[in-house]
Amino acid sequence: MRQDESEFKAAGAEVLILGPDGPNAFRKYWAENDMPFVGLPDLRSRVAKRYEQEVNLFKFGRMPALFIIDQQGIIRYVHYADSMTDYPSNAELLGVLEQLKDETIST
Repeated sequence: MRQDESEFKAAGAEVLILGPDGPNAFRKYWAENDMPFVGLPDLRSRVAKRYEQEVNLFKFGRMPALFIIDQQGIIRYVHYADSMTDYPSNAELLGVLEQLKDETIST
């Protein structure tokens, strides 16, 4: 997502990344890696549990999960990963955002 940050912003997306670290470790990682997105530490997995994000210790912890939530707070796209490298392509995500924009315009 980082490679296409400008395209996500142009599509009207606000990217929020949820991480399992505490606030200090999260802040340090964000600074060291110059992350362009909003980050939210979720040390006790409260948010992850609400969205049913899988935690699998045999697969190194939290499995990636990705959601697109519209401006009314409705989840419009969900991807629960099978592995730590299982992510949808940026093109797929941008396509979903474009479709949502088209739906908003036509209503």
